[in-house]
Order: sequence, then C-alpha cells, then structure tokens
Amino acid sequence: MPSGSVSRALRLIPDGVVRLVARTRIHPNLLSAFGLVLNLLATLSFATGRFFPAGLLMLAGGGFDWLDGAVARAQGRASRFGEFLDSSCDCYSDLVLFVGLLVYYARVNRFLYAALVCVAMAGAVMIGYARARSDSLVAHGDKRPIQGFESGFWERPERVVLMILGAMTGRMAPVLWLLAIGPNLSVVATILRARNKIHLLAGPRPSENQPSRSAGGR
Repeated sequence: MPSGSVSRALRLIPDGVVRLVARTRIHPNLLSAFGLVLNLLATLSFATGRFFPAGLLMLAGGGFDWLDGAVARAQGRASRFGEFLDSSCDCYSDLVLFVGLLVYYARVNRFLYAALVCVAMAGAVMIGYARARSDSLVAHGDKRPIQGFESGFWERPERVVLMILGAMTGRMAPVLWLLAIGPNLSVVATILRARNKIHLLAGPRPSENQPSRSAGGR
C-alpha cells in the first residue's frame, strides 16, 4: 500500500476510480496478486533489456498496488491478512525487479551497475527492516516510529517511481546510483537516531557503585 509523499499525491486521484473497481466485487487480494504478476513480467523485460515496456508494466503494477487497499476499504473487506499479503507481494516485487536488472547488467558485462543493483537491493531490504524494528520503540514509550533524515522519502513508493522514470526515459544508471546511496544512508540515519532514542527511553540508570539502602536504613 503506498505511503509517504507518493501516497499524498495519489489522494488526488478521483474516488470514482475506486468506486468503479469496487462495484466489480473483485477481491482486493486478487488485485495484490495481479500487481505482483505485472512486476514479474516487468522483471522479464528488464532481464532482456526492454526497459520501456518494463516501466509500463511497473506503472500498471503500481496502480494495482494502490487500488487493493482503497478497494478493500470501499468494499468493507479490509483485513489484517490483506495487509500482510499486500506487504508480502510488495517485498517480492521489490526483489524480483532488482533481480531482473542484475541479470541484464550481468549479461552485458556491466559489472559496476550489477554491483549497484546489489547495493540498491540491500538498501531496499534494510530500509524496510530498520523501519519495522524502529516501530517496536512505540511499545516502549515513543509516540512516533524513527525515520531517517529524509522523513520517509526512500520508502517503496518513491523507489518505484524512480525506477519507472529511469526505465521509461532510458536513464536507469543515475537512478541506480540514487537507489544505492539514498536508502542506505537513510538506514544509517535511522540506526543512529534509534540509538539515541533508545538511550533516552531507557532513562538514567543508577550507578552500580552507589550503595543500596537497606530495608531498615533511614
């Protein structure tokens, strides 16, 4: 489900689109699955060097990714399993798209960009992991999950938009540099902020050398 700045932009899309799809009574989980299938097809396009069709397929897959949650709410079918399935499909979509790019750059002997794809893939995995782990601080007294310095910009929707633009404009190389650097820097920032926040939430600890007052002491 889209979030962050891209999510705010998607709110401008008329609700009529959601209502129209909701009237078909198609199950939202099927929309999530369709989005994954389209991204698998985009992966094949990337692997064979057909970047523009891959960008179109990613764009269509992103549409299904946005629709599934909105349609689920419109149909009254929103559920925890639906959210879990949506997130799982998103994770698979992220990884397979990078695999498609990795296969392509390995085939054409562009090992620098193959390495960039691997670094970008690691950043995509770690930024989600770091964000999920920081959510656990809410249970320990924090009111908001910790984010990197970008305030959530490098989440999946923003990364997908950059990949679509890179694929459809033939500028995937600079996009890979951004995806290799930005998310990983965000992970480092999240880790540092989490360290400081955990220390603040833990509070000062009594000194081990301070003598403890006995039960009968004054």
